[in-house]
Amino acid sequence: MATMKAVRFHEYGGPEVLKYEDAPKPEPAPGELLIRVHATSVNPVDWKVREGHMKGMMNYTLPLIPGWDVSGVVEAAGPGTATKPGAEVYSKPDLSRNGTYAEYVVAKESEVAAKPKSIDHITAASIPLAGLTAYQALYDAANLSAGQKLLIHGAAGGVGTFAIQLAKLRGAYIIATASKTNHDFLKALGANECIDYNSTKFEDVVRDADVILDTITGETMERSWACLRKNGILISILEPPKPEKAAAHGVRCHHTFVQSSGAELAELAKLVDSGKLKPVIEKVYPLSEARAAQESNAQGHTRGKIVLRVV
Repeated sequence: MATMKAVRFHEYGGPEVLKYEDAPKPEPAPGELLIRVHATSVNPVDWKVREGHMKGMMNYTLPLIPGWDVSGVVEAAGPGTATKPGAEVYSKPDLSRNGTYAEYVVAKESEVAAKPKSIDHITAASIPLAGLTAYQALYDAANLSAGQKLLIHGAAGGVGTFAIQLAKLRGAYIIATASKTNHDFLKALGANECIDYNSTKFEDVVRDADVILDTITGETMERSWACLRKNGILISILEPPKPEKAAAHGVRCHHTFVQSSGAELAELAKLVDSGKLKPVIEKVYPLSEARAAQESNAQGHTRGKIVLRVV
């Protein structure tokens, strides 16, 4: 059996369970592409899966390769595909299968799009999961439109940095919560106002928001309901909001659990190549240092994304 280098875990647990080792090289089935991974990136879902938080949602078989962002080159194509070997692509593969902390990954052709031409693989790998989450939350779920007031919690993170830029393109008025050290950075991305969560309670200053994008949940979500206008919408990308809570406040709610979409990745690529969307990368680690990368991401203060270089 052909092998490849990958990062896997054989049991759920802390970052110490991650092992950089040989693993079976996957083969593409009909409708699938084998991608030579050039880069992947770290998202909170990676270490949450590793810790076992997704066991009730996904029927994983261990050992598991985490990571669900990839930018790379098509190595081989399964039957029934139109993409040719040698194509530069990027993708957010299916979350239910082995991921992208590896030299190779298999993805359905429908999950794959041509990599943005204007950026390298390192930069492209930072986009899929976080970019699709922001796109699906604001464009698909909220149908955000010009003049609407949007409150983004955790705006300096991976999803938040994409959300600010996508909201600006729709002409929304953007209020971002973040530590004061990130305010100038977020305003440069397109935020109209910034709230320092360390010194100001956002619910004391935000009223009649049309949309709230919550990347934090917990007590942040509970404090957010009162900030919405009647029939406004709270969108959470983590814990599903309770419809009865929304109804009690006369508002709506939605849980955005990111879906793979080659078509929407193609739309994001157009925005990148036109200069309207710029990924933010805090640090790049080699694949062999995935443990350190996950430990850094789990601290919760990443500005933009952390990327793993494979090639």
